[in-house]
Amino acid sequence: MQLIQPLTRQQMNNIAKTKTDYFNDVLENRATVVLPDEGEQLLLKDIEFTFKVTSEMSNDQLGVYKIILNPMAIGAKLHYHRFMDETFIVDKGELTIQLGEEVFTAGKGSIVYVPRFTPHGFQNDTEEKVELTLLFNPSQKREGFFWGLQETLSEEPIDPKKYLKLYNKYDSFPVDTSNMIPKRD
Repeated sequence: MQLIQPLTRQQMNNIAKTKTDYFNDVLENRATVVLPDEGEQLLLKDIEFTFKVTSEMSNDQLGVYKIILNPMAIGAKLHYHRFMDETFIVDKGELTIQLGEEVFTAGKGSIVYVPRFTPHGFQNDTEEKVELTLLFNPSQKREGFFWGLQETLSEEPIDPKKYLKLYNKYDSFPVDTSNMIPKRD
């Protein structure tokens, strides 16, 4: 049988110092300010991304991205997410967005909230650039999806299996896998 030794005064003091305080908030400034021309940029053929608030910054709770769709660019074919919601804020131009079977034109100032399990796709059907702010919550490390998209879409020919694997890894599920790669029909 082993005898339990009482704690020394030093051990008790150490425990008291590390004890969780359940009654007081610990305040610290962990804010990030991203100015209009700042953020990590990523270029695809017809789309420009600027990462404003990343998964790393928000502990995977929020992703905020500035997107520029060049004329006639396809952002994404019809797909849905299981674990995240997506919000489109149109800053300039007219965004064509499909929600289920319905197609809408969202002009400057429009906000389109797309909860999980809602099929959606978007594109620029005009000869002018479309600028939008895109939010994902939670963000689910969404930046990895965009980097993988850049790699996958730069390959000729595009490998549909690799494309689908990337989509699924980052909580995106094409409604029609035979028509999932962004290209004009």
